Amino acid sequence: AIAAAGGHHILMIGPPGTGKTMLARCLQGLLPTLSDEAAREVAAVYSAAGLPQPEPFRPPFRDPHHATTAPAMVGGGGPPQPGEISLAHRGVLFLDELPHFKPSVLNLLREPLESQHIHVARSGYRASFPAAFQLVAAMNPCPAGIICQQARCRCTPEQVRRYQNRVSGPLLDRIDLHVPVPPVPNHLLLAATEQSAAATLWQQQVARARVRQSARQGRLNAELSAKALLEGIDLTDDGHELLAEASETFQLTARGVHRVLRVARSVADLESTERVETPHVAEALSYRAIDWGAAA
Repeated sequence: AIAAAGGHHILMIGPPGTGKTMLARCLQGLLPTLSDEAAREVAAVYSAAGLPQPEPFRPPFRDPHHATTAPAMVGGGGPPQPGEISLAHRGVLFLDELPHFKPSVLNLLREPLESQHIHVARSGYRASFPAAFQLVAAMNPCPAGIICQQARCRCTPEQVRRYQNRVSGPLLDRIDLHVPVPPVPNHLLLAATEQSAAATLWQQQVARARVRQSARQGRLNAELSAKALLEGIDLTDDGHELLAEASETFQLTARGVHRVLRVARSVADLESTERVETPHVAEALSYRAIDWGAAA
């Protein structure tokens, strides 16, 4: 709900069968329908790609395979056509098995995650495509893809380190929420539960939070510039002190601090709170560092 409310990027870490793909598709369902302007932008992108238009006013959902090439991801060709990141414009780009993508392909995401545009330069032309997508990524805690505990995992520490390092630090720094997804207990797998009422409630909460952001600043929290964020956020003194201490302790980058503030603002918006307080900052901080042991 936090990711959907503020337009934040999210990485889920957990073994297979924990529902990471299902959660990614659920996020699409939490997003509100597209405005007329956004729907026209999506239609224009698909027209340029020569693809049939997705369901009108529904945010697109793209899930390219991890063997996707750089041109297929960012666009290109002759004449130039948009790639997967532009086909996910105003919607969700889901990258499953994140470390299995080539690092060179993953690093191409860094520019559009910041600018919401992708610029393609080829011999004979330059092209620019919109890329205001929401990244949802998923990965296993180790290459074996099992419960990564020392007594049960067949991966060596060096194999695990190499696997995790395929996702670069600069890319991780641009992802707002790092969320462990633990295994689902068997008794819950076998239990019949009704989710429709909860889903409707979450949709309503997300919609209200987005309305608050639009009324306050004219855009989502994830889209705020650093200057607009710092000028407009109503952060309590205790919250500011906590963030300053955490920034020093965990060596957060400037980008990391700003992303913490944006997420904290979204947490407060979900609670319909004007001020960003210490609990909101604490929750946002909890998503900035991956605890691989907890993820396993």
